[in-house]
Amino acid sequence: MTTQTRVFGDSLTMFQRSVLHIKRYPSLIMFIAGMPVVFLLLMVYVFGGTLGSGLGSVAGGREAYIAYVVPGILLVTIAGAATGTSISVAMDMTEGIVARFRTMSIARAAVLTGHVGGSLVQIAIALAIVMVAAVLIGFRPTTGPLAWAAAAGMLALAAVAVTWLAVALGMVTKSVETASNLPMILLLFVFLSSGFVPTESLPGPLAWFAEHQPFTPIIETVRGLLLGTPIGSDGIVAVAWCAVISVGSYLWARKLYERDPSPSVS
Repeated sequence: MTTQTRVFGDSLTMFQRSVLHIKRYPSLIMFIAGMPVVFLLLMVYVFGGTLGSGLGSVAGGREAYIAYVVPGILLVTIAGAATGTSISVAMDMTEGIVARFRTMSIARAAVLTGHVGGSLVQIAIALAIVMVAAVLIGFRPTTGPLAWAAAAGMLALAAVAVTWLAVALGMVTKSVETASNLPMILLLFVFLSSGFVPTESLPGPLAWFAEHQPFTPIIETVRGLLLGTPIGSDGIVAVAWCAVISVGSYLWARKLYERDPSPSVS
């Protein structure tokens, strides 16, 4: 058996383990999808009339804001799922299961990729639920199937990047409680982006930060692919950010995995 075959086989086994967890605890998916749906309903039906009128579109009002805010809500879904991933990884690290895996003939990368694969399945299901909710309240993409597929690909890249970062955050902590709090900063990044209001409407320093942080080009790319708005260089920047975060987080997680995972570490 070649090294690549062994890694693939072990990764598949760890992925199946993660999928079993999803089947046993389906409420996790509802939690991941539930928060973005609540945000969507709140932003559209409470603030949408006022915020939509300030977008300067022809339609204006709530109809315009539904179209504007959905890409941001999709990124909230991805960022929110990071907490569950981080907790799951931290539990494995602190409860001794990783120490047990290290004594077995299992490829080191397989444990991490199993977590990532399972989390991506959860995110995909949650994104589908959020999109159905968005369509039910009036969201209508204006582009064609190829652009929708490209938007799905962009969301997939973002999900991979955020999930690998969540894995690293779950491993860098020494308790499950801390692991549940660290990924919350990702939600702050989404709110301080172009997901809910145009960046030019923010005060100077916040506007600069919103323009130059990773989530804004990702959101603008998804928005352009779904609604036909200009993308410009945002597509290239978004893919570059996803690649940098994914590779950097993977290398960070691999380095952390090599440390002593015993639960006796304080």
